[in-house]
Amino acid sequence: MKRLLAAGYEKIYQVGRCFRKGERGVRHLPELTMLEWYAAGCDYVALMKQCERLIGFVAGRLGIDRLLTYRGRVVDLTPPWERLSVAEAFRRFAGMTTEEALDRDCFDEVMGIDIEPRLGVHRPLFLFDYPARCGALARLKPTDPLVAERFELYIAGMELCNAFSELTDAHEQRLRFLGESRLRRERGQTVYPVAEPFLEALASMPPAAGNALGIDRLVMLFSDAASIDDVVAFVPEEL
Repeated sequence: MKRLLAAGYEKIYQVGRCFRKGERGVRHLPELTMLEWYAAGCDYVALMKQCERLIGFVAGRLGIDRLLTYRGRVVDLTPPWERLSVAEAFRRFAGMTTEEALDRDCFDEVMGIDIEPRLGVHRPLFLFDYPARCGALARLKPTDPLVAERFELYIAGMELCNAFSELTDAHEQRLRFLGESRLRRERGQTVYPVAEPFLEALASMPPAAGNALGIDRLVMLFSDAASIDDVVAFVPEEL
């Protein structure tokens, strides 16, 4: 899709199936449905506002004026929604810095256990400005290059989307790909070839931002479903 942006398409989207090996849980399936969209001339702040309008529109069409009830929690969807930096979330809920969590290799664990369940409990919340090491495809913030212009949206403790301002520097992106390949090689993991067509197109890509929103989880919220299994036709164990 980013290659389409580079070719001159300014606003694009798709709804498609995505596959993630090894993911299975109450909110995770190895095959999921994703809404993905990109817009030229946008950054991650503009995408936050798009999320507010999109989910507000869906709620309105479902007859939900302002208050969403999910698993006994009442969430006020009135915009603007709350915003919390990742650094502040770690200080407030985990008692450590993001740098400490990354150095201890427990960033994802702390996020999943200590932080995520507390996000978006009463109002939707954008968790933004991730450490640079957690934004492989995201643009670094001009005023603070230690963080990437990336956010995730949480409602009732559930992550709904992942978005960021796109990195459009082909040289920097290549260096990031090579660094990731080096780490995978050191860990004995499969090393994938560098995406040369993507890097070639990146040189022509305009400033842009993109978002990936989980449709299954959005349906979970609006149907008050306890498990993602309840909102899909087939689960992998039945295939």
